[in-house]
Amino acid sequence: MELSRRDLLKYGLLGSAAMLLPLERVARTQLLLSDRMPASGLPKPYELPWRVPPVAHGTTIGNTDVYNMHMEAVKANVLGPGRPATTIWGYAGTTPGPTIRVKRGRRVAVRHCQTLPATHPDQLYPSTTSVHLHGSASLPQYDGYASDVTAAGNFKDYHYPNFQDARTLWYHDHGIHHTANNAYMGLAAQYHIVDDRVDQALNLPTGEYDLPLVVKDAMFAKNGELIYSDNSESGLYGDVNLVNGVPWPTMKVKQRIYRFRILVASILRSYRPQLSTGDQMYVVATDAGLVPETVAVKNFRHSMAERYEVLIDFRKYPVGTKITMQNLSNPNNIDYDNTNKIMQFEVVGDPFDKSDPTWNTIPATPNPDSEPMTLTAADAVRTRRFAVDRSNGLWQFGGQTWEDVIDSGYQKVLANPGFNDVEIWEIENRSGGWFHPVHIHLVDFQILSRNGRPPFPYERGPKDVVYVGEGETVRLVMKFEHQQGRYMVHCHNLVHEDHDMMGQFLVGTDRPELDPIEASRPKPISEEF
Repeated sequence: MELSRRDLLKYGLLGSAAMLLPLERVARTQLLLSDRMPASGLPKPYELPWRVPPVAHGTTIGNTDVYNMHMEAVKANVLGPGRPATTIWGYAGTTPGPTIRVKRGRRVAVRHCQTLPATHPDQLYPSTTSVHLHGSASLPQYDGYASDVTAAGNFKDYHYPNFQDARTLWYHDHGIHHTANNAYMGLAAQYHIVDDRVDQALNLPTGEYDLPLVVKDAMFAKNGELIYSDNSESGLYGDVNLVNGVPWPTMKVKQRIYRFRILVASILRSYRPQLSTGDQMYVVATDAGLVPETVAVKNFRHSMAERYEVLIDFRKYPVGTKITMQNLSNPNNIDYDNTNKIMQFEVVGDPFDKSDPTWNTIPATPNPDSEPMTLTAADAVRTRRFAVDRSNGLWQFGGQTWEDVIDSGYQKVLANPGFNDVEIWEIENRSGGWFHPVHIHLVDFQILSRNGRPPFPYERGPKDVVYVGEGETVRLVMKFEHQQGRYMVHCHNLVHEDHDMMGQFLVGTDRPELDPIEASRPKPISEEF
């Protein structure tokens, strides 16, 4: 009898990334875990300086900004001077990759060239990739559909419309069965749609005071290499928190207000940031743009793939003050000695232009007309209910796995909303001691309730990821606009995703020119020019 991939998953005979050599993979992982770098070999918290990820520079052709991005494997000095180097996979050879900043309404084309090794050095899986611009209303063939993969030695052109409201997006790998490994190796970066007129009207910090903050965790072997283990298809918790690729950095800040675009790019770990002073931070934007009203918080629950734009006010602190961003953690995280620390701010007396109103302004109502936040339950033409759970060893969304989609020839869908329909989706977490950050591609939604109660104040903004906590049922309202075709919905615990906790929905009609796999195929790099 020949076992299917589903059977192998069910009986635990197949590890992440659909390995053909599971026993060798397990042996390699155990060897690495036994060789974990001790705390004495790691940099001390706040020892290393903060850095800003590089900014991508493209060329302009007509009304389109064009970028040429290479995925590369490089040796990086992640742990600091005098310590072993780490192999990372990065867009343009850096992790996080270069931040792409584009004005709202400008079209962007990114040529992603896949120049990674043919197989992962430790996990031995083929290094196929798929680039997802998370939060973009892209056409299906440019959305990073999991099964639309690019092999080493090939490239694919991705086109992005950028007509949505200003927001913090991010691009990351989405390749089927390898997403967790590839993202853990470093394939992630921020992407900003900016609207200068809005920033100026609200006096929001810009330039050097508007900064990406990419948080993730990792674990290192004594030789400096990353350790990866999916913990029996559950996930990985690292003992080192990285901010913009630096372990627990220290950032020097001036006595003014800063804007931080905070993204959690971890595979599994969620965070609960809090300042050591106990002072408030101010949430001005969620995943899909500015919130109707600014929310002051002392801490907030932040899951993988969520983005929060937060203002921190350093005006009152004397020069020399050191303030740490702590991590209070959340239920069912596995914590280590220093995972309760994220980074440190050190206040300096450097001069700045106080005629710039952004230095001391916190807007009260950033976007009272946010379209997703104007939707009501009464606008919905139907309500759908989906469960997230693990059944017979399989992670499922709505009673399905991605294997079901593959088996159907990619025709099986969880829902078929009409173009411009408004629907309510209720998502119930039945998986016991797990939370699931659920990402719905294409759409922006509003969280109506959690277990019948209002959502947390800080998440009362337009969203594309929802933290579905243990035993929670969330109720979301969304409009299926902008594009038609097939799009994914999945858990953003990337190990759960890799083990098929994904489904798809079809907006409007399915047409060949919108096929997410066949409409725009990768090409050999030898044909690049």
